[in-house]
Amino acid sequence: MATRSKTWLADKLKSHFPDREELASNRYLAPIAHRFLSPELWRFTRRSVPRGVALGLFAAFIVPIGQIFLAAFLALPFRANMPLAAAVTFVTNPFTLPFWLVIANRVGNFTLAIDAATTGVATEGMAADQFAWLAEFWQLAGVTAFGFVVLAVVSAAMGYLIAGGTWRVMVARRRTKRLRRMEARLDERLGAQQG
Repeated sequence: MATRSKTWLADKLKSHFPDREELASNRYLAPIAHRFLSPELWRFTRRSVPRGVALGLFAAFIVPIGQIFLAAFLALPFRANMPLAAAVTFVTNPFTLPFWLVIANRVGNFTLAIDAATTGVATEGMAADQFAWLAEFWQLAGVTAFGFVVLAVVSAAMGYLIAGGTWRVMVARRRTKRLRRMEARLDERLGAQQG
């Protein structure tokens, strides 16, 4: 029978990701396996969980391809939870990419405060050229790329704060339940001794 951990999230991640032994036996990871198999990268602690969420969100938005590998490599120096960092990168996937492209473009436009007057002056010389479509494409791509950078930084910061707060609430609830059980047992013992 498989052992259950203290959290539902840890159980879910363990069921969908390879465990440490499987990674150790992978021939491609053999040269660096000792770094990835450090126990602190696989524990769910109050420090490693928010770091894992933040690094996973950062990697998800900063790189369009290979986010899982970037999140795993970033987890090493920051001592973040590696499975969680890898799982969080799935917030950007082929199905959600069109949504994130639109959001990144709007965030980039808002952040850079690009309006019709400034873009008209900057691209006025290229508008008459036969490559006007290319200039518009590069402008759109640049704004969208900048939007992804902003999303990466802001979502990582928010993810860190939300994960840390959620962790504290979960620990406080568990502690309260444990204290209530202890009080109930103590009341039963005192009642049995008096009776």
